[in-house]
Formats: sequence, structure tokens, C-alpha cells
Amino acid sequence: MDALFNYRRRPTCVVRVGGTPLGGDNPIRLQSMTTTPTADVEASAAQAERIADAGGEYVRLTTQGVREAECLKDINARLRADGYLTPLVADVHFNPRVAEVAALYAEAVRINPGNYADPARTFRKIEYTDEEYAAELRKIEERFVPLLALCRQNHTALRIGVNHGSLSDRIMSRYGDTPRGIVESCMEFLRICKRERFGDVAVSVKASNTVVMVRSVRLLAEAMEREGMDYPIHLGVTEAGEGDDGRIKSAVGIGALLADGLGDTVRVSLTEEPEAEIPVARKLVGYVAQRAGAAPIPAEAAPGWNWADPGRRATRRVANVGGGATPVVVSGMAGGPGPSEADYVYIGDGSAWASLGSWSRPGGQALLADFNVCQSLRAAHPEAKVYPVFPHTAMPMVGAVQAEVKFLVLQYGVAAEEYVACLRRHPEVVVACMPARANRLGSQRALAHEMMAAGVRNPIVFCQMYGHGAGQKGDFQVEAAADMGPLMMDGLCDGIWLMNHGSLPQACVEATAFAILQAARLRMTRTEYISCPGCGRTLYDLQATTQRIKEATKGLGGLKIGIMGCIVNGPGEMADADYGYVGAGRGRISLYRRKECVEKNIPEGQAVERLLALIEADRKADGTAARAGE
Repeated sequence: MDALFNYRRRPTCVVRVGGTPLGGDNPIRLQSMTTTPTADVEASAAQAERIADAGGEYVRLTTQGVREAECLKDINARLRADGYLTPLVADVHFNPRVAEVAALYAEAVRINPGNYADPARTFRKIEYTDEEYAAELRKIEERFVPLLALCRQNHTALRIGVNHGSLSDRIMSRYGDTPRGIVESCMEFLRICKRERFGDVAVSVKASNTVVMVRSVRLLAEAMEREGMDYPIHLGVTEAGEGDDGRIKSAVGIGALLADGLGDTVRVSLTEEPEAEIPVARKLVGYVAQRAGAAPIPAEAAPGWNWADPGRRATRRVANVGGGATPVVVSGMAGGPGPSEADYVYIGDGSAWASLGSWSRPGGQALLADFNVCQSLRAAHPEAKVYPVFPHTAMPMVGAVQAEVKFLVLQYGVAAEEYVACLRRHPEVVVACMPARANRLGSQRALAHEMMAAGVRNPIVFCQMYGHGAGQKGDFQVEAAADMGPLMMDGLCDGIWLMNHGSLPQACVEATAFAILQAARLRMTRTEYISCPGCGRTLYDLQATTQRIKEATKGLGGLKIGIMGCIVNGPGEMADADYGYVGAGRGRISLYRRKECVEKNIPEGQAVERLLALIEADRKADGTAARAGE
């Protein structure tokens, strides 16, 4: 699979979306979504213009009813009068009639297969016979074909947008809550589009879980290719959150797919003002696209490796690295020593050892030192855990240094027969995989696949090097997450080592490494917030409430808390969240424990405190149960 190592975009048909076509040779389009009530024409038009001013090429607006759909006519007219040609996309849930009205006034309509024609989710297991299932598909076609006719008549594009959190009970009964179910939910509608010869359609399959999202899009691309479809793909991680976490999580998921040439339009969903999403999306798309000019890497995928559904690479465990262990974090001392939570800290030639005495190492980290000073440091400090790091040029010395863990720095292009022989002789070696400058992802994938093909099972820690200054934290986070995303989604990662040769604080570099692992669901170290970006359906001040909840729960490590503006994707999108805070009505909140609603219609002013009380009660109950079982 040449595209695994060399960047090129997936070929697609061109979809007409107003005057801004999508797919084909067109640029990857950037978009956002308004958070104003769509019935407020003036506010919605003003926010749409701010999105366009920031560089947004499509603006999506929620249309929960016919009234909101009809307002698109006036919003569109207002934008055109102000000189904006940005296409509008109507976002429709639950009501096919609304989609038909929206098709008259918007340049594109997004529908969700999970609630377009199927009844509302009940999260109950319902068994369908083959005949009953086929009858349900015929009902979908009866409702969907008239919309296609309207869209064709009005030159309106369509997006089939599946969300992990809103799969229908019918899909769930047959395929479960799985990437395969997500893809089939989309394909049912695409097959109708193909039969009706309706080509102005794009697709999206999204999830707040980056692993589910990436695997679903990869499976969708394969499914479309099998069935002769080349529709453009929209990318996004739903409910990514805000701030650093939202940016990193989006870059991990979207970056993993862009790297493989997938994606023709992108939205970075942040719980912030919608125009703030556009610069992040632009940075992400531009950064990945730079790989297009890199020299080709003549590598091949390892036999039996499955791109669409990869398992974790089988490795031999070396201390706490590999063998199915949680991926480790390696840090450094750039800018001087300081408190660290990393598993390994690189100290180079050991010249800074004198300052380590007052350095708080709460995790009791191991230290990594250059191989030529490691033995003397170990002799001088027998109480410390000090392990050697070898450059590939020092491979003959690997056996001469006594240590239970050794790191060998490798890069694709080093003679395979040489390093493979070394790794086979030394199972205690962890590979520190360095990237090539022009195509870091391709070169790192190539080394991992070369090792798999050779049958060596030494763990791999992927290293990334940057040069960002103190004011470039956002760029660093997006780049590091985009570079690591595909490697983690491929199941290749036993650890992460980020290095930055600039004035960016080392604490930020280390925190980014942990955040990237958490975004990829590989290592949970902090509370995770699955918070939606908001839209015209949002029933409370989402940004302020998210901040209140984060401040109140930031010490609850390992918990996942969903914060949803409305019920559209609430319980489903929070499927793997421990607790949910969901808008149930104007000024009313419902609380969930996983998918179960445990408190309904709480006054908004009391809801955060009730959420905290629910969490505390559960923690006490868990503690009591644990003591009873002792």
C-alpha cells in the first residue's frame, strides 16, 4: 500500500456546493457551524460572516424545525447583500420535511441516517428478521428519494452525516455499537444515491472517540471503493472539547485520516466561538499537506497488517515498555531540570546531574543517558535507574554496556540486516524511532513495517522533533498530535518522545505528550471532557458551564464527563463517558450515568452541584463495595 508511506489524496468526484465545489482537485475545504438560534436571522448572519472572515468556506446552521429552515432564505439573502458568497449548509435531525424545506434555501443539506427516517433511539435491543429489516430499508428509500429529487431540482448538495452517538436501534440490533455499524448506516443511504444517480453528495462518519472515528472512516473508504463510489469525505471529531484538549484531540483523529489522503472538507469542533475553529483547521490541513512534495519512500506494508482495522503490534515487554503495557512518555531536560511525570527522562551526557538532587521525581522515573557515560553514572549513583541510549552508529557497543533496558535510535534507511541482527541478539533493546525530515510519518511507518516483516518484536517509542518558541504552543500541539495520530491508530506505538529545540517550556512539551496519548485512548491520566461545540439547539451557556464543570472536577483523574448542549447526540455520543450533563429544555438539565438518565429536568442553577453530588455518591458507594469485598 504505497499511500501508507507517501502522501496523496484519495481521488473523488466533484460535488457542487454553491460556488465552492468540493472534492476532486479542489482544496480541502474548511467549515464551521453557527451557535446562534437560526430563527434569529440577524445574529446568525453576523456569525456566519465572522466564520467566513476567518476563512470558513462553508457555514452550517441547525434547522430543528420548518421555521428555522425557512429562515435560511433570509440569512442567505443577508449574506449575499453584504458581499459574502459562502455556501450555507442546513443541519437536519428527526424531520424529513425540514430537510425538504431547507433544500430550497441552502446550498447543501446535512441529514443524519440515525434519525432521518428511523424512529427515535430507545437504546433497547430489538430483533429484526431479514424481511423486517428489508421493509425498514424500503421505508427509508420512500422518505429519502423525494429529498434527492428536490436537491437535484434546486442544485442543492447533500451530506450523509452519521454520528456514532445517534445510530438507530435498527442498525444497533444488526451491527452493534461498532465502526461497522456506523459505516453500514451511511452506506444504506449512499446506495440509494447511487441507484438514483445523484452525485452531489458528500459523506461523514464521526465519533468523539478518535479510535472509533478513524477506524470508521477507513472502513468507509474501503466500503465505497468496493461498491464503486468516490464521494468526498468530511472529517471531524465530535464533542472534541475546548482549549488545548480540543485542539489535540481533533488533530489526533483528523490528522490520522488526512495523512492517508482521506478528507475533502474539515471541521474542528471546539467548545468555543465558531470562528476560532477555522485557524486550527487551516493549520492542521496545511501541515499535513506539506508532505505532498516529499521524496518517495519505497516501503511495503508488513504481510497480514490490516490498515482499516489494525490490532496493536505484538511486542516483547522490556521493563514497562511494550508487551501490551500502557505506552510510556519520554521527556527531556531542555531548559533545565524540573518536576516531571514522564516515565523516562533523558539527561544526555549527565552534566546536569548535580542539579537532580533537588529535582522532585514523584514517579521515580528512570533516567536515559548517552551510552558512553551511562556506566560511569550507574557506578557513581547505584541508587538511580540509569539506562543507555545508543545511536545507530554505536550498534556494535550495545552488548558492551550492562543494563536491563537499552534504547537504540533508528531511522528508516539504516541497513535492515544490521539492525535486525542487533535487535534479535538483544531483546532488552527499545527502539527510539526518529523521523526523516521531509516525510516523518512515512519514514516512521516504514521502519515499523520493516521490523514487523522481519519478525522482530522489540518495542518502539516514536520520537518527534520540533523547534517552536514560547508563543507557538498551539502550532506545536497540532503538529505533534497530527504526527503521532496515525502511528497510534495503526497500533504501532509503545511510547512517545517529544523534543522541542526552542523556547517552549518543557512542561508544555511533556503535557502535550500525555494529552496526545489520552486523545488516542491509550493512556488516561486526567479527567476527559466530551463537550460539544454548541449550535442553535443549545439550551444553556455551554462555554461557561464547561468551564465550571472542568474547574469543579479537574482533580478526578480518569473520569470521562460528557457536556452536551441538547439531546440530539447526548446519550449516544456519551456512550463511553462515565457521566453526562445534557440540556433537556430551556433552563433545564438532565444528568446521565453512562446512557442511563438518572435525574431529569433539573434547574440549570442546581445542575453542576447535583452532578458533583452524583459523582461523589458513586465514589463513596464504590469505596464501600471495595471494602466489603476485602
